[in-house]
Amino acid sequence: MRRTTLSRYLIEEQREKGKINADLRLLLEVVSRACKGISIAIGKGASAENGGVFGEAGSENVQGEAQKKLDILSNEILLEANEWGGHLAGMASEEMAEPHSIPNRYPQGEYLLLFDPLDGSSNIDINVSVGTIFSVLRCPDGADPTQSSSFQQAGTQQVAAGYAVYGPTTLLVLTVGDGVVCFTLDREYGSFVLTHENMQIPADTKEFAINMSNARFWDAPVKRYVDDLLAGANGPRGKDFNMRWVAAMVADVHRIMTRGGVFLYPIDSRNRDKGGKLRLMYEANPMAFIVEQAGGAATTGTERIMSIVPTALHQRVSVILGSKSEVEIVEKYYREMN
Repeated sequence: MRRTTLSRYLIEEQREKGKINADLRLLLEVVSRACKGISIAIGKGASAENGGVFGEAGSENVQGEAQKKLDILSNEILLEANEWGGHLAGMASEEMAEPHSIPNRYPQGEYLLLFDPLDGSSNIDINVSVGTIFSVLRCPDGADPTQSSSFQQAGTQQVAAGYAVYGPTTLLVLTVGDGVVCFTLDREYGSFVLTHENMQIPADTKEFAINMSNARFWDAPVKRYVDDLLAGANGPRGKDFNMRWVAAMVADVHRIMTRGGVFLYPIDSRNRDKGGKLRLMYEANPMAFIVEQAGGAATTGTERIMSIVPTALHQRVSVILGSKSEVEIVEKYYREMN
């Protein structure tokens, strides 16, 4: 039986389908190698040298959030792996206030890479799945890749997006605008092998993912929506729903990718002045691209996520994504109650 590696898949997307060029292919291979490096670091855990890679770093990121040691290490792995290849004009990370310049001693390419190096890092110390999220844009002609404005493009401009899940197995889920595929890391051979082709999110669902501890802060449409789900078969929806919450976006979204569901991290009274909780360019846009390519939908409740033109590098946004029919119901609640 022929095993399709990530490299072979990307070569076929380039050579046979013309979906990507050689530079984008090589860039995605470098990102995948960085994800393998992060997976290895996570696997060592507390057994690594110098006290292990788990625990607090004693610092904060640009968002004012406490950093884990693995946040910093994962960020460094992605930066070091990608800065010398000649495929990138610049990089931006959720962990860094400003874009990362490509050193002058290396050639520059035409692409911009954005990433959340370790999504869900609060789960690290309890050995629950975490992940990496990334997005690829073209650098506009004549733009300065050291400036935030070069990265501030609508999600519709993405040429590729993906995420890695570091769980019982390490998975890489990817889209280049030609559907969604999933690769599993074969640890014996060190290669990502294609295991799921043409991933499709079921249109209907009986599962939802939301942090219920925030219920008292939600806006009326979200309160009504969740209350209707919790009412079950005797409520207005006429069926029972299950709630699942991993507290790592990659894990919650991957569950939706494999068996359907809806993920909600809506704007609420605590984060209204910030625009929401999740970052538009590092989390919402790449996940929206993947979800839409798999037949799902992604919205803020009132507008399509990928249509938003960013106004800041670390802009936050309300996120509701997953099974298309369920997302449309949430949007209907917003229209009726706003």
